[in-house]
Amino acid sequence: MLAWTISLNFILFLGMLIKQIIWFTNNLQQQKYFYRDVLDFELVFSSEERIDFNVGNSILTFQYKESFNASHMAFNIPSNKINEALEWLQKKVEILTCENKLIANFESWNAEAVYFYDADKNIIEFIARKDLNVNTEDSFSSKSILSISEIAIATNNIESIYNAITKMKPIPIYSGDMSRFCALGNEEGLFIVINKSRKKWYPTQDEAYTSDFIIKGDYNFYFKDGEIKKISINT
Repeated sequence: MLAWTISLNFILFLGMLIKQIIWFTNNLQQQKYFYRDVLDFELVFSSEERIDFNVGNSILTFQYKESFNASHMAFNIPSNKINEALEWLQKKVEILTCENKLIANFESWNAEAVYFYDADKNIIEFIARKDLNVNTEDSFSSKSILSISEIAIATNNIESIYNAITKMKPIPIYSGDMSRFCALGNEEGLFIVINKSRKKWYPTQDEAYTSDFIIKGDYNFYFKDGEIKKISINT
């Protein structure tokens, strides 16, 4: 039954746009400084409880919450800009090495990536996907970022997460399986679902903990306490 469902989802899936991710932090001012002053993201809203940044075609939001866990997020950058992105980031942050290299080469994904921590020790990734075929001659800057392209989900049951997401809207498996690691979606947007009892975060090998977030776009839900709760677009 699962194989049939996966095949059907490939037929019905039209893509995945992440319009907004709401993450949680108890270090709102530190995150504001990091994303605005270090990474030069465009701050479009700021209050004592929330900050919003325009990032390409997406919005990255941090909302105050006393208790939270660090997680992982990726941003798509132009297909031909990974080396320039590395040079740009090296002036701002410490690069996390990937098997002793500064740039991770994902041959099966036809992509290259650079990793670093934000102020909360979230693992942030800039990824250049050649299959997107988005190229530019402009010098790399924060304005080069295309969108949020990955949000991580740490769980003890990948299949239950997959079933909950597909119940809202079909989604194909891009890479992996239901046992340890499973990427759902396509090059424009991916849920990176891992079994936290069997896998740690790449490339740091940090322990993976379940981290709450809200996503809006082609999929709209609140991932809270390890469960997916569908929300309305206006929530």
